[in-house]
Amino acid sequence: MNHILSIKPYIENHNVIHLIGIGGVSMNSLAELLLSLGARVTGSDRQETAVTERLERLGARITYAHQPENVEGAALIIRTSAIHDENPEIVRANQLSIPVVERAAAWGCLMADYDNVICLSGTHGKTTTTSMMAMITMQAGLDPTVMVGSQLPAIGGTLRIGEKGYFVAESCEYCNSFLNFCPTVAAILNVEADHLDFFKDIDDIIHSFHEFCLLTPENGAVVVNADDENAMRAVQGVGRETITFGTGAGAHVRPEHISIRNGYYSFDVMAGGEMFTSVTLSVPGYHNMMNALACCAISLFLKIDPEQVRLGLAAFTGSSRRFQLTGRMASGAVVVDDYAHHPSEMRATLSAARQMDFSRIICAFQPHTYTRTKALFNEFVEALGMCDQAVLAPIYAAREKNTVGISSADLAAKIEGAVSLGTFEEIAAYLRSIAREGDLILTMGAGDIDRVGRLLVEEGKI
Repeated sequence: MNHILSIKPYIENHNVIHLIGIGGVSMNSLAELLLSLGARVTGSDRQETAVTERLERLGARITYAHQPENVEGAALIIRTSAIHDENPEIVRANQLSIPVVERAAAWGCLMADYDNVICLSGTHGKTTTTSMMAMITMQAGLDPTVMVGSQLPAIGGTLRIGEKGYFVAESCEYCNSFLNFCPTVAAILNVEADHLDFFKDIDDIIHSFHEFCLLTPENGAVVVNADDENAMRAVQGVGRETITFGTGAGAHVRPEHISIRNGYYSFDVMAGGEMFTSVTLSVPGYHNMMNALACCAISLFLKIDPEQVRLGLAAFTGSSRRFQLTGRMASGAVVVDDYAHHPSEMRATLSAARQMDFSRIICAFQPHTYTRTKALFNEFVEALGMCDQAVLAPIYAAREKNTVGISSADLAAKIEGAVSLGTFEEIAAYLRSIAREGDLILTMGAGDIDRVGRLLVEEGKI
């Protein structure tokens, strides 16, 4: 792969590598890893944050504005897909003939130096399963390098720098970014219609996951959810060792003797009909049992001691914005935040909440992007119908403009009892007026809806 050859000399020669948007989740982790390898790192971003301050302490030189002169003196530019060709730094880099590579290509280059690269993909569940796999490999003493898309308390952030034996990486399909990676184990948790601002249709998405599997070497492995028809289509004809996980009798790795206590799952893990390990999870929900099964299938291929798998999974108590406790309101209602923004993720989270001991589930939801809301409109209506009361925030635009003519009010009109409000302050005031002891207030979405939860718990702390 060409990008493998394109970045390593810049690190080895201590050339200046400039990251545009250095404060982003994946970019700041990339910058930290580059610094650890001895690279000279500069960067730019729109504002100073705790993340950029940390990078500056580690040796990065950061400018808090996008300016043409920022790239002068750099030998290589790394950018995210959010940085367009019209960006003044990209324009100047092109004028100076400074090579520009995408963030995912840079990650792929760095991964190539590791013996075992475990890439976890899927429409949803990537962050949680990557975090679970990180806990297992750490518990087993494998000293992994970890790159995950949300704060994982056990590693103190989104990056763990370990030895060169194991790299555990969250791998996103958007813009085909994971096709730049170098997996020795490719895991597919599920495949559903999403990111339809980039992909043409579900067949296009399945094709992308198929190409992802083909990146594994012939002695590598593909781990796939046997319960997911689209995921199984994606692995057809890949010609690699394929390990299936799921609840059906045909799955190689499957659960038996399942018990549920207040939403938390315990089960035996069978591999090829033989006992592999027993698991008691510290995070709730059926979907997390499936995530854990994926990790067990990966661990089976890597020959990780089953007891260490059990201990590693038990030690995982969640990552940031994944059914994360925010606090308690003065009324006694419990406030939890979750990143779910696809209907399947929402159904999984709400199903988990239904198995817990709450009298009512009130969901404050912020739709994420206009195209997703339009494309999956009926599925959003169905998912939000699972809660006792839905409160809709305005759509989080992210990278988009509203060219499709959709609003949160359109959703609310189709959901019995739902309301659509214009600001987070209005939402918080409404929730304070209806919340009571025994309620779960669930702030949900991939934008900044978690701010509502913080407003609610200012009155009373757990």
